[in-house]
Amino acid sequence: MLNRQSLKRLSIAGIFILALTLGLREMNQSGAGYANFPDRVVSNTEENVSISIPSGATGAEIAKVLQTAGVVASAESFFRAAVANPKAASIAPGTHLLSLKISGKAALEQLLDPMRIVDLIKIVEGAWNSEIFRNMTKTRIWSEDPAQSAKKVALPKGITSLEGVLFPAQYSFAEGTTQVEALQSMVNKFEQVVSNLDFFDPAGKMNIQQLVTVASLVQAEGDTKDFAQISRVIRNRLAIGMPLQLDSTVHYLKNTRGQIFLSNNSTKLKSPYNTYQNYGLPPAPIGNPGLAALKAAIAPADGDWLFFITVAPGDTRFTKSFSEFNTWKLLYQKNRKAGAFE
Repeated sequence: MLNRQSLKRLSIAGIFILALTLGLREMNQSGAGYANFPDRVVSNTEENVSISIPSGATGAEIAKVLQTAGVVASAESFFRAAVANPKAASIAPGTHLLSLKISGKAALEQLLDPMRIVDLIKIVEGAWNSEIFRNMTKTRIWSEDPAQSAKKVALPKGITSLEGVLFPAQYSFAEGTTQVEALQSMVNKFEQVVSNLDFFDPAGKMNIQQLVTVASLVQAEGDTKDFAQISRVIRNRLAIGMPLQLDSTVHYLKNTRGQIFLSNNSTKLKSPYNTYQNYGLPPAPIGNPGLAALKAAIAPADGDWLFFITVAPGDTRFTKSFSEFNTWKLLYQKNRKAGAFE
């Protein structure tokens, strides 16, 4: 039979499964009861307590922390609730704000609520590294400059730019996690995702860095439903030596968000990221693409399109004809002036 110390060394998922098959059976046979605060409505004004969950903490360890802090009446009340809920294995490390004197079930629900995680770092699809760094500086975890910590991060094989490989997700970190370790975990998440995708160019023309760059362009240029077609347009233009002429690359170099219109003067800016003035891909990704964009980069749709334009929200059109593109451009301009994109 496993002793208590052996159980504590197991992962959260493992210990919950073993408790279900062994621990709870023994408890039921003994007939021993346990203390548990009754379920109740939690007020938004009542006191919360900060609970720090270390990385790799077991269910038993978390239960004891909650009991000691006065969150639950007994460690067993939380432990039993965790055993009954498979989601318990996904409790995030970091600092959580929990109510006092609540049932084991309520404590688990609060631990699984991302809104109760202090200093949660959320990376949205397409976020720039500069935006991620700003979010990191707003936390109370670190005082150093993320841009300096980024220089110490180990990049995946074949990758030369940190931009593009901080994978979009929600991150929370246990006390004592260094800023470099936090950034590295984001890169490691990227590596995990692409390893499951067989991330290589089916045409054999692009390396992994270029594929991530394509994915970042796809992410920035349209809605998820259009990603595969946008990926094809990029490849078709590259194949015939046509400049990509993507507004998103200019917005990136200008550090502007939330703008649809791009002035003629902006297209003349001198920068390797200006795809109106330069041929080929920009020198590095223009953001951090999510899973759907990464998939589109290696699996473009079949088509001969060279142009696309979003004439109205949710209405992106693709064509090979420059004449048709210009007709749609007039429709876009009409809709923009009418406030369709506001």
